[in-house]
Amino acid sequence: MSGSIKDVEFVVRNMAETILANEKYFGELDAVVGDGDFGYSLARGFEIAVEQWDDFDRSDPGVFLTKIAAAVSGRIGGTSGPIWGTALLRAGVQLKEHPEIEGADVVRALRASIEGIKARGQTDVGDKTLLDSLVPATDTLEAELAAGSSAADALAAMAKTAREAAEATKTMQAMRGRAAYTGERSIGSVDAGAMAIAVLLEALSEAWSAKN
Repeated sequence: MSGSIKDVEFVVRNMAETILANEKYFGELDAVVGDGDFGYSLARGFEIAVEQWDDFDRSDPGVFLTKIAAAVSGRIGGTSGPIWGTALLRAGVQLKEHPEIEGADVVRALRASIEGIKARGQTDVGDKTLLDSLVPATDTLEAELAAGSSAADALAAMAKTAREAAEATKTMQAMRGRAAYTGERSIGSVDAGAMAIAVLLEALSEAWSAKN
């Protein structure tokens, strides 16, 4: 599994378009126990990325991601901006000066994003956040690559894991974010961030398979 700046562009563009297409859905998920602004906030951040798409520095994949991170985090409101901005920034730092990206680079970038989210959000797996979907999906990617799976198969497996993990957040009590204020009432609904990870990976998996 290897890629280039074009592949990183494809992933980010697909992510942005999926977020914009699911603005209402993500907001509805968040409104169950949160303030309902997750979909709107996320969409406004990635909207600017689409609007300024041709202007981002593409000298290498890492630089491109860090520029996207700055644009997105500067536009997203609430707690989502720092979280998603940090995730993209940490990934970008890992990919700087890597014109050709291997599977191990992708895993390293995702692990860096995860650690950035943990630090920025003062949260961890089990707190009913996007980490509860992102971490097991990343574990699956690493396992699939170690087994010699193709990029398409690895993405499909990631998406499946993310969906199952997101659904499993229904049984959890939220420990971070606005939902945490609802206490036990947060049990019974999925976490919006975790489900967003699942939706993004499913869309990416489908688009990746279609283009290859």
